[in-house]
Amino acid sequence: MANGNGKNGTGGKLTQVLDKTDETIRGSQAWNSIFRPGSVYRRGYTDSPRNRSYVIMNNVLYHLHPVKVKRHAVKVSYTLCLGGLSFFLFILLTVTGIFLMFFYRPTAAAAWDDVRTLETAVTFGSLVRNMHRWAAHLMVLSVFLHMCRVFYHGAYKAPREFNWVIGVILLTLTLLLSFTGYLLPWDQLALWAVTVGTNMMGYTPVFGDSVKFVLLGSKEIGNDTLLRWYVLHVLLLPFVTVIFMAVHFWRVRKDGGISGPL
Repeated sequence: MANGNGKNGTGGKLTQVLDKTDETIRGSQAWNSIFRPGSVYRRGYTDSPRNRSYVIMNNVLYHLHPVKVKRHAVKVSYTLCLGGLSFFLFILLTVTGIFLMFFYRPTAAAAWDDVRTLETAVTFGSLVRNMHRWAAHLMVLSVFLHMCRVFYHGAYKAPREFNWVIGVILLTLTLLLSFTGYLLPWDQLALWAVTVGTNMMGYTPVFGDSVKFVLLGSKEIGNDTLLRWYVLHVLLLPFVTVIFMAVHFWRVRKDGGISGPL
């Protein structure tokens, strides 16, 4: 009994020391300057809806998720995680794309040689390029299936009409990203794709010739053409996509979260 009381006494003193140290650290100016009150669970935390909301809203990572999530929204059988999968593939494309940019020069004379060197001489070059290529194909498929899921579940109806339009724009941007990336190896397939694509845009009423000239950089396909499509692929289109994705995610939360089953 004495040994048991001694252990309990030592354990109790250790707990008091740890609690006092924890209180001192969390009450310091440095801690409060980094973590806002209610941003993390504390000792003696009272589990209540209000405190749970504070934990979510005051944390830089937690606040990306809504404070409350409806039960049906976490069922894989309803959403199939297609929206999250599309976002994950976009992140994967960004990371692998940055890697590829280190070994690629957007010039007509060097583009194909750089792609071939990447495939044969760069460590993990072929792996990363194929990850980038397959992720692009899968993103087109996942975004399309996500749109189908939203349509057949009636999630485009009020009050989500505007977010449906944003989704259509994101689908268009995804297709444009895939098309512009398809041209960068600058092989025969890319040259014919540019020819067909710019000729189609050239038939746009009123502005057709101007749009075609802007995309080609001249009257014929050349080095300026590849540079312009490269800038579209790595800068302009991803930048616009990120903006619309942010609006899309924000509207999902503001429109009441993921739509419920019919």
